[in-house]
Amino acid sequence: MARKRRERSKTGIYHIMLRGIDGRNIFIDNEDREKFIEALFNAKEKGQFLLYGYCLMDNHVHLLIKEGEEVGASIKRMTVSYVQWHNNKYGRTGHLFQNRFKSEVVESESYLLAVLRYIHQNPVQAKIVRKPSEYKWSSYNKYINRYNGKKEALDTAIVDGYFKNRSEYEFYMTQLNNDKCLEYENKKKYTDIELKDKLRRQFNNIDEINNLNILERDRLILEIRKSTGASIRQLSRVLGLGRGIIEKAIKL
Repeated sequence: MARKRRERSKTGIYHIMLRGIDGRNIFIDNEDREKFIEALFNAKEKGQFLLYGYCLMDNHVHLLIKEGEEVGASIKRMTVSYVQWHNNKYGRTGHLFQNRFKSEVVESESYLLAVLRYIHQNPVQAKIVRKPSEYKWSSYNKYINRYNGKKEALDTAIVDGYFKNRSEYEFYMTQLNNDKCLEYENKKKYTDIELKDKLRRQFNNIDEINNLNILERDRLILEIRKSTGASIRQLSRVLGLGRGIIEKAIKL
């Protein structure tokens, strides 16, 4: 089945989410976060996109940007650079990010502000900090610096123009709300035994998966993957199938 074409924004503005493959942490320590921010701003300079906001969580990243070059090319610039450095540091190979980033279009100023607030409140919602200003790895304090007269590489003109002063900005960005923007789906992690029990309850033919024809088997694997979010490695162990079979099935 062909992938659904990514929706194009009439304004060129997107809320982007990059996720670690199989729920893996993208950042292990603060040096990693600093390196990603460096890659982000290098990509911004080369790709000529506008950056309105960002937030780095352990296993995903939120970005609010207006594309210069095609948005996918800009995302590739920053992720390739960071992954090469990360893999070299930790002696690993292969993918770090899920191949296809998630995005939503932002086509009004009011929604742009709501998305920026949502991004800045991510660490608060995750109970990492009590308020956005306590979190170092988002753009929240970059705006504070701008209101205090300091230069920042962030593109703050829209937000600067909307709020008259720092107090108005802080009030809006910290107020309680029901914003529902592009969210990270943090699926439950199962042990092999728990996953096997769940699959037996949910799928009648799970113990006969090796006896199904290829089409039925692959459809079942894909359904299991979507339902549980389990890694390819774990599905291979639990289902008793080769990793190549799992990988092929989930690409349907």
